[in-house]
Amino acid sequence: MTPATRATTATTDTCEEELLTRVLSALLREDVVGLRTGSTPLHRPDGPWLRLPAEGDALLLPVVEDGFQCEYAARLPLLVRESDGAELTSYDTVLAALRTLADPEDRGGYDAFAEECRQTLATLRLHTATRTEVEGRLGSDSARWPSLAYDTLAARLDHPVYPTARGRSGLSELQLQAYAPEFHPRFALRWIALRRETVTLTGTLPDFWPTPRQLGLAGSEGTHVVLPVHPLTVDALLDAGLPDGAVFAERAHLEVVPTLSMRTVAVNPSVHLKLPLATATLGLRNKRTVKPGTLVDGAAGQRLLEAVIAREPRFHGTILHADEATYAHAGHEMLAVLCRRFPADLDGAEVVPLAALLANAPDGRLVVDHLADRFYGGDPLALLDAFLTLLFDWQTTLFGYGIGLESHQQNISLVLRPGSLRLLFKDNDGPRVNTQRLGAVLPGPWGFDDARTYVSGDGPVADLFATITVHLCAGAYVFGLPRHRRALLDLVRDRLAEAVDRLGGDAAAVLRERVLDAPRLPVKAMVTAGSLLSKERSGAADINKHYTTGPNYLLRQGGSA
Repeated sequence: MTPATRATTATTDTCEEELLTRVLSALLREDVVGLRTGSTPLHRPDGPWLRLPAEGDALLLPVVEDGFQCEYAARLPLLVRESDGAELTSYDTVLAALRTLADPEDRGGYDAFAEECRQTLATLRLHTATRTEVEGRLGSDSARWPSLAYDTLAARLDHPVYPTARGRSGLSELQLQAYAPEFHPRFALRWIALRRETVTLTGTLPDFWPTPRQLGLAGSEGTHVVLPVHPLTVDALLDAGLPDGAVFAERAHLEVVPTLSMRTVAVNPSVHLKLPLATATLGLRNKRTVKPGTLVDGAAGQRLLEAVIAREPRFHGTILHADEATYAHAGHEMLAVLCRRFPADLDGAEVVPLAALLANAPDGRLVVDHLADRFYGGDPLALLDAFLTLLFDWQTTLFGYGIGLESHQQNISLVLRPGSLRLLFKDNDGPRVNTQRLGAVLPGPWGFDDARTYVSGDGPVADLFATITVHLCAGAYVFGLPRHRRALLDLVRDRLAEAVDRLGGDAAAVLRERVLDAPRLPVKAMVTAGSLLSKERSGAADINKHYTTGPNYLLRQGGSA
């Protein structure tokens, strides 16, 4: 075996081992086939294990104490069959063993998840093979990185909860390199002309929008509206059959760069376009199309948040929102576009998606350390303190209005200048709104299309607050920065408690009871709802809001936070 072959084999093994460890930890956290609640602990010389009894046999999982959303995480990338000591060390063999314990109705979901793992493993290996090349294009000086470099680095980082987040169903390696954000490509959009009467347009399209004539479709001038189509969606549209009178332009037009979400592309730093994409991420049922109702809801969410800020002047200028009021669709989730405009005063600021903070920069250091050097005197705790103070103040204030946002790491950006930190929010669809609280102060109507938005109590809003704001936007950094874990945990507890005290009243009492003082917290069960089980079997009305529970790491030893 040559040195090159040995290096490739070692890399391959490392990628699969890391993937399997994450998969096992997720399955344990979500209690798949009773792996968490049906197991008994064993203490062996090498450390703790869990034993899951099965008919005529048992499965053994080596674990380590964790605390972030689950008491344990997988310690090694393997599952052991007790009867013969066989070590299952691949996602195929592990999922096959667990599949036999699942209800026969659900076994197809395990096969689908195995395919998801296969696609993710191929992507991980591709990321490893291309890391030097991509990082070389960015350069080592973070102050001189190109626009969207942070998105590129964040796309090469694993999701805090979903183990196969880097996989995208149905896309080849060549397609990933041509269109995925982790490769920082540039490409031109395709365009389709649709009969004007079939298109719903809200807002004003930007000046760069082409006319049919500019796209070589002079015969459609005056009668058709043109919409952009992501190149990866063209074949799916053609296979489905175009609407009557629709015409595809032969020529591509308007060069763009993909953002972290991939289906959203940047025309320039001020304007992004969100387009339907013929793939799925974070679960095979989590398709990246754009349903017309989500466009309506994004604009409704924007109006609602603007109304809150109008009543809360301390957030003027510190909580920013992208303008998502301009969109168009043809009544179909594959024929739609959101035109997202960013605030005008971002020039000269460093705009960093929250998801990038724990990513590795080309020099091997974390992005958060680079930002701390540039803006906080080299102190990452000071940067995170400023971020958490503002985040918790804003999100607890929203809770007082009965509002919970699906504002995860991808939907929040830090806006940094020397001596200044602001937060920029986007993608305001998918909230939960307690109609009783909101109706008492901002009665609306607010015009959300998705009936699941409206709830009649605090519970669903508090669940969203815990799973998104606490776990993904705070806890992920506590446990993702082990060298600062103790200090960061104290920081998260203290800043959240201060924000809750500032809120006051019965809303604060709810957050104390359901978050700060709760013995356990809701935890996203994304693999279960997104891939393993059908919606009918899981009961998930929304696969992004389907929960299990985990330990509350906010509790101080022997008392509340």
